[in-house]
Amino acid sequence: MRTLNYLLLAVRDPLKSAELYSKLLGREPVEKAPSFVLYVLPTGLKIGLWLADEMEPKPNAAGGIEISFSEESKDAVRATFEEWSKLGLKVVQAPTEMDFGFTFVVEDPDGHRLRPFVLGDNPR
Repeated sequence: MRTLNYLLLAVRDPLKSAELYSKLLGREPVEKAPSFVLYVLPTGLKIGLWLADEMEPKPNAAGGIEISFSEESKDAVRATFEEWSKLGLKVVQAPTEMDFGFTFVVEDPDGHRLRPFVLGDNPR
């Protein structure tokens, strides 16, 4: 059976990106080197930060996908927005109500889109 359990993000500086992602994920990486950093989340999902210059084949520009984080409430989404805003992330979408729920979007320094959300009462 095929399992989706690993995301690799192409980054300019894995160690610098790790400083940010440790704050975003609330945990330290299990592996940390100048060209690669690895996080293992409680769900088993692995997130790797790989030096873009060393990836083969070379990656395209970031921005084609979003990494989403489910939250428990609108207040939790707002609290995450306040916390992440202090990290200097580029706000692409301020907290807003959408057809699926309450959400916002920021970009990390490499252009990866991050979307915390809580589902609405009657999501699509």
